[in-house]
Amino acid sequence: MQTETSKPRRLIVAMTGASGAIYGLRLLELLHAARQFETHLLISAAGEQVLKHELNLHRRDLEPLADKVYDVHNIGAAIASGSYKTEGMIVAPCSMKTLSAIAHGYADNLIIRAADVVLKERRKLVLLVRETPLNLIHLRNMTTVTEAGGIIFPPVPAFYQQPASVDDIVLHSVKRILGQFDLSHVESSEWRGLNSARAEF
Repeated sequence: MQTETSKPRRLIVAMTGASGAIYGLRLLELLHAARQFETHLLISAAGEQVLKHELNLHRRDLEPLADKVYDVHNIGAAIASGSYKTEGMIVAPCSMKTLSAIAHGYADNLIIRAADVVLKERRKLVLLVRETPLNLIHLRNMTTVTEAGGIIFPPVPAFYQQPASVDDIVLHSVKRILGQFDLSHVESSEWRGLNSARAEF
């Protein structure tokens, strides 16, 4: 629990131009409700287009869910420096373009620069990559990011939770992502083993 004198636990959240804007939205909603992190939000131009197309929302609709919001072209922002301490960064959703730029250190905007900083400072970078099927270039970029310390986290549905809606599926992935950052007071999505009555195959 943060006190007035303690330093905030800062977490960077970025949304880019892959399908799956709902993941970024639900992530921000849970973080906002938990109040355990100071959230720093970035949305790319393509991310804004997807947000509008998939959810009929605008960037301004998400801004109240974050503590700080940045222009992706503001390369001089605080999160562009390793001396600005954060817990890490989540990119949800993460496009293949963003993945490629991170994998090759091509920091031409604040999203990529912030991710580069997180990797170089050995902090946690989680990329919710959204693409299928994957070609060899995608796979090699994922390998490169993993070797650099990042976590590739595609939102694979888990049916052992017996989801009743699309939102159940989305929330399962989002809660697992937040588990990477030890966010408490969020209902667990962990596997608890098969019910013995259903263990016959």
